[in-house]
Amino acid sequence: MKCPYCGSRETEVVETRDSEDLETIRRRRSCLKCDKRFTTYERVENVNLIIIKKGGKREQFNREKLRGGILKACEKTTVPVEKIDKIVAEIERELRGEAGIEVESNKLGQMVANRLKKIDKVAYIRFSSVFRRFVDVEDFEKEVKRLIK
Repeated sequence: MKCPYCGSRETEVVETRDSEDLETIRRRRSCLKCDKRFTTYERVENVNLIIIKKGGKREQFNREKLRGGILKACEKTTVPVEKIDKIVAEIERELRGEAGIEVESNKLGQMVANRLKKIDKVAYIRFSSVFRRFVDVEDFEKEVKRLIK
């Protein structure tokens, strides 16, 4: 494993433990050259999921892209990063547990929106504004009214 600080390939594993979801192994590593520590995660490589975009275009499921979108929606909120990582893991596990390998982007977006709605309303509105492509203030107003009900 290459050190993210100095680039050395001489590292050692200091600690290993299972993550909460038991699907990932977390390893603390130490660089033998610069003596800094960093964390790596190991998970089973699964069959690639394909996301079908609104225009019909297909692209590979990207866990980091999903995480980045949720992080963006949760900026300046009280949602901890651990909760975001848990949401990403839940959604990926749910998608991989289904029969097919192709998923409509609309379904993926709805899965995220449903989870954000339960934990933070502001993050939910932010995510929904992008996911549902709100065009003007009236779109926001309608969604906020639905949320209040």
